Amino acid sequence: MPIRDADLLGHGNPGYRVWHYDLELAYKPSTGRLSGTAKVSAVAEESLPAFALDLGPFRVDRLTVDGRPARWTHRAGKLRVRIGRTVPRGSLFSVELRYAGRPAPVRTRYWGDVGWDELTDGAIVASQPVGAPTWFPCNDRVADKATFRVGLTVPSDYTVLASGVLASQLPSGTTTRWEYVQDAPTAPYLATVQIGRYESVRLAEGQHAAVPRARLRAFRHDFGRQPAMMALFTDLFGPYPFEEYGVVVTDDELEVPVEAQGLSIFGANHVDGRRSFERLVAHELAHQWFGNSVGLASWQDIWLNEGFAAYAEWLWSERSGGSPAAAIAAVTRTRLATEPQDLAIGDPSAEHMFDDRVYQRGALTLHALREVVGDRAFFALLREWTGTHHHATATTDAFIATAQRHTPVDLDPLFAMWLFEPALPPVG
Repeated sequence: MPIRDADLLGHGNPGYRVWHYDLELAYKPSTGRLSGTAKVSAVAEESLPAFALDLGPFRVDRLTVDGRPARWTHRAGKLRVRIGRTVPRGSLFSVELRYAGRPAPVRTRYWGDVGWDELTDGAIVASQPVGAPTWFPCNDRVADKATFRVGLTVPSDYTVLASGVLASQLPSGTTTRWEYVQDAPTAPYLATVQIGRYESVRLAEGQHAAVPRARLRAFRHDFGRQPAMMALFTDLFGPYPFEEYGVVVTDDELEVPVEAQGLSIFGANHVDGRRSFERLVAHELAHQWFGNSVGLASWQDIWLNEGFAAYAEWLWSERSGGSPAAAIAAVTRTRLATEPQDLAIGDPSAEHMFDDRVYQRGALTLHALREVVGDRAFFALLREWTGTHHHATATTDAFIATAQRHTPVDLDPLFAMWLFEPALPPVG
């Protein structure tokens, strides 16, 4: 059964699509308080006398629709708005609200804590899959991409990074206002802000990082080959899809790195000066093509994000002097054969969306496809895939159709076995 909104804590709202979020916020690390104004601009997909936004337990002080006061209720993560008139289908409308509170992550049954979280000194936003409402009102649907402007004022001894390009940095007394603009359509879970005491690092043209001072030396070694990764992936997958690529290393440990739009976040534990986690550097960079630019139409197709990013790890290994993809595939298949054969990665439940088997079997699916169609056709179809669905969303069916155009071999049996049968396909 496809993953439904109800499976994702009821997030996501029908009837409209957002085209822009405008956020003007202030954050005090000493108290953990976030306050500000959000303007959400949308288009009605049906006649709307009312609509809802996803928003965490903030206090909402004022709300207008198209500049006119509107009635609202705010309970259980839903901000329900009565417009006072009907917005015709196809019409633009906007809701503006002031809100404040102490953001906290969403505690989920399957995926841990997600969203805004306080660090020892600063804050991190890692929203996949349902953490976006922990810091701004949104239509928290994976396919509802919009542009963003984020203004964030913090004490001047903190650095702010966010999705998009830095438009301004304006000190005023003891605080500094940072403004970021993201013109590429962005899913709510991929919008982020990162706040900490960081040093700026330039890795290459269009590639920058924010790193705690004590970890600068190890970072420069561990991420020293990232520009070469960028060059390889640009060659294999097509042009890098955003204006810039940023990396943040927190001074706290993180369980896993996290991707955001044009930005990846690593914990202090992922930087050891020995490149022990270089595969994760490749994985997060690859998400900028697979997951961020080419987004998901539904969480059901999560293998399109994670299988591709996992396979990019193998491609980097193969092209940088490490083990070839075929050798990694053989080891991975042997390991997966010892695990339960009860997950069809093309149709996982919400519980298993981020199961490691989705990542590794997804990569094996791509390697099996590569072996059948050959390198020339395989990389041509990847470039077609990222080009056709640039800054859009896509489905597994669309990928299968793209792949089929590149070979006379009937690919239906291959995809049926690898994606929709729980048991691993036989060898050979």
